Amino acid sequence: MVSRREITDARPDLAEVLPAAHAEFPVRVTRSFWERMDPSDANDPLAMQVLPHPGELVDDDGDVDDPVGDAAKSPVPWVVHKYADRVLLMMTKRCHLYCRYCFRRNHDPAEGLDPSAEEWEAALAYIESARPREVILSGGDPLAVRDDRFFATLERLQKSVRVLRIHTRAPITFPERITDDWVQRLARYAPVYVVVHTNHARELSADVDTALARLIDAGIPVLNQAVLLRGVNADAQVLAELFEALLERRVKPYYLHHTDHAAGNAHFRVSLDEGRALMRQVRERVGGLALPVYVLDPPDGSGKRPIHY
Repeated sequence: MVSRREITDARPDLAEVLPAAHAEFPVRVTRSFWERMDPSDANDPLAMQVLPHPGELVDDDGDVDDPVGDAAKSPVPWVVHKYADRVLLMMTKRCHLYCRYCFRRNHDPAEGLDPSAEEWEAALAYIESARPREVILSGGDPLAVRDDRFFATLERLQKSVRVLRIHTRAPITFPERITDDWVQRLARYAPVYVVVHTNHARELSADVDTALARLIDAGIPVLNQAVLLRGVNADAQVLAELFEALLERRVKPYYLHHTDHAAGNAHFRVSLDEGRALMRQVRERVGGLALPVYVLDPPDGSGKRPIHY
């Protein structure tokens, strides 16, 4: 991981912002991601995603405490059940790298970054009683937990669930996590899908390509979620290049999320009208396979809905 000293050496202007931002939400950057970005450039689209911004410390009228309505749909801790046929299971609140626009910034260590044994048993028991068709492992990042716990969870879930989906940014932010051994173990739980999170084509470095290819070559379908972010990818050409680069790597562009109104991310937000206009332009530049569904996840907990453009 990159040290705070390296961050402030590259960006002296962050010396005062960094401690306060870190106290609100951890500042953590993997070495691999750091090497892809220009940390000295405040406008670098990769650096913007991971280095703090003064705007994070300013309240905005549009801030929402629970921007996608998880709390209203959480029957037991660590479980979100918005849809009849699928359940989201949060394995941890930890990540290898923390995105500054994250909608799950409730990262207070005093509240626990991992479920207790009792909470975990209650979460799994709920899923077994609800019997959804699909379970989505999320977090935090489910790949930030130990392999023994990760695979024990898959083993238990597969007894009552037909499809497993893993939402992780690790292949992008910490690609060395995706070893041959880990991939072969994961492939035993088919049908299993991996949904990664990439916002800009420059995130797709050689080590990321290797991680993605390991998954796909093992027969594990990989899809991508992106978030529409001002200063990062709120440009039709940038989005088109990302979606085409993913498709070339056999990764299906799945969702483009409209920016959630989480506290501290106001400087990333794009209006719905801007987003619709961008997607109309993107649609003219890429084929259907490269075009994700543009979605909004509202704070009432009703679940994702497509944005028509």
